[in-house]
Amino acid sequence: MENLTPGKISSAFKKALQAGLIRKEDSAVIFYDLTFLKERLSSLSSCFPAGTLHGLAVKACPLSKVMQLTKELGYGVEAASMGEVKLALQLGFDPGMIVYDSPVKTIEELEFALLAGIHLNLDNFSELERVKTLLKKLESKSTIGIRINPQIGEGSIKESSVAGEYSKFGVPLRFKKNELINAFLENDFLSGMHLHVGSQGCPLEMLVEGTGKLYDFMLEVNRLTSESKGYAQVTTFDIGGGLPVSYSKGRQPVPMEAYALALKKRAPLLFSERSLPVPGNPDPGPPLPASGSPLPAPGSPLHDHSIRLITEFGRWTYTNPGWTISRVEYVKHDPGVSTAMLHVGADLFVRECLNPKDWLHEYTLLDGEGNPRTGNSVNPWNLAGPLCFSGDILAKGVSLPGVQEGDHIVIHDTGGYTFSMWSRYNSRFAPRIIGYYNEGESFVVIKEREEIDDIIRFWT
Repeated sequence: MENLTPGKISSAFKKALQAGLIRKEDSAVIFYDLTFLKERLSSLSSCFPAGTLHGLAVKACPLSKVMQLTKELGYGVEAASMGEVKLALQLGFDPGMIVYDSPVKTIEELEFALLAGIHLNLDNFSELERVKTLLKKLESKSTIGIRINPQIGEGSIKESSVAGEYSKFGVPLRFKKNELINAFLENDFLSGMHLHVGSQGCPLEMLVEGTGKLYDFMLEVNRLTSESKGYAQVTTFDIGGGLPVSYSKGRQPVPMEAYALALKKRAPLLFSERSLPVPGNPDPGPPLPASGSPLPAPGSPLHDHSIRLITEFGRWTYTNPGWTISRVEYVKHDPGVSTAMLHVGADLFVRECLNPKDWLHEYTLLDGEGNPRTGNSVNPWNLAGPLCFSGDILAKGVSLPGVQEGDHIVIHDTGGYTFSMWSRYNSRFAPRIIGYYNEGESFVVIKEREEIDDIIRFWT
């Protein structure tokens, strides 16, 4: 299942109403189907080798209670800032289950990560030199990789493509190949490679090609280090995330199973249940670690003789299990179009409001008791948010039944890259966030609605 159906959403919402979880002040609420989330994670694990570290992107969904759930299920995190690193540590994630990817790390942040034993993906050669200097004065259990841009082009959404000829991220493979080879030959601690092609808008072929280019380069580096040092140096391979999700039941994306099969065909060693063979050594080394275990430390037999696969799926993991509902406060009728005035807009849906052609959701209309309305209005509907600028329109020309004040609009597939991008413009109260299991048989408040003291504290 890729998308929650309107019927399932209606059922859960009615149960939340009956349980008294939607109060008068809860003009908008974000929901997470936690049973669906767990099933999605199980599907992810089944597609990759048992030793894979699935570092779920914190930036997609930094909610503590959701992260705690994924931790208990054996998953790690991908952190794009020191704030995300420390959030993960505060929640009890093992440092070896944290992948730190920020492209702008200070010396102090690098030192903290090295002392903690967090896996580091370095962004550039200057950062590599900083780590080299730090490792001369401290001991670290961190495994260390470098981000490499495979330079395979851009997808259909420029803003979410990061593997073009130019990218602000990583070291370009074609332009800097010799320098990258030397970096591995000269720095024994450098044992990983990392790439990320992009996210929404990048087709399967592009994602596989990006991994394939870096896979070929890994084999070349490991051949060279085996010849010069006697061992294959690259033992960690991070494919990033990026598999697109469906925001519409009529436009199904490539399933994770098909993506994994295509990767396995193009880069088979990454999916081997055996260790990476070292040239001249018939013993392939110990088996891969169990799922959920930290990365192997440098100098260990496992580090020297096996490849550890890392993934960073955030949007794919969190988007489809989440949905948002807003009460319709007012209805306006103009010639040829009607407008439903909602309690969420560009505060929660920044990308959708500013780039609507690339970020399309489905919408369902429920009455005040949570029952789906049927039929279609003569005029299309604009869904407008509460913020004071004209671009705060979530969607234009939506076909809906006749909307009435007090109805509820459901915005489907909002679990990732929505609340994590919350805007403080106009000082709107961040909404209540509710999780549920088994279509509403049980509920948990993931995050409480903000109060005026929270607003004042933020601006003070």
